[in-house]
Amino acid sequence: MAVRTVRQLGDPVLREACKEAEDASAPEIRTLVEDLQDTLAFWRKTTGYGRGIAAPQIGVSKRVIFLRLPGEEPWPLVNPKIVKRSAERIVVWDACLSFLSIFMQVERNRDITVQYQDLQGETREIQAGELRNLSELLQHEIDHLDGILCIDRVTDLRTMCTKEEFEKRYRAASPYATTETR
Repeated sequence: MAVRTVRQLGDPVLREACKEAEDASAPEIRTLVEDLQDTLAFWRKTTGYGRGIAAPQIGVSKRVIFLRLPGEEPWPLVNPKIVKRSAERIVVWDACLSFLSIFMQVERNRDITVQYQDLQGETREIQAGELRNLSELLQHEIDHLDGILCIDRVTDLRTMCTKEEFEKRYRAASPYATTETR
């Protein structure tokens, strides 16, 4: 539908806890998902980054995220919540469309189970792990719905670096290594 402005670090909407969508199949949720999809596609095309986006990043305080993993179908999740977390933790590189000039290492659960609704309102559940870096991606996007940003989870401030340094030193071994622009 529309490419929306991505809210940037410092915008208060990024720190708000989002409200649940009352009806996952409502037309306004479908429109929101289309806007998330178009916005993510734009960012992916223009920057080479972006595997997921959350509604607050375009100024909408609803529990909706949209993922676009390389080579896979678009994936909207309405009212996602983590219902199980492994005790085992991993440290991964993270970045955000809301402050794409900064990269850092964060700690996440290795495996999680997420419940969500699809656009027909059906409840689904996914077990996510390191495969496709899905666990860390879902945790990042669901954090957005709770007003938490990846900079809140940085393991060591010394890991923070600019986009330029990240690309020069670390990108090839990260989830961002793909150059696909889908």
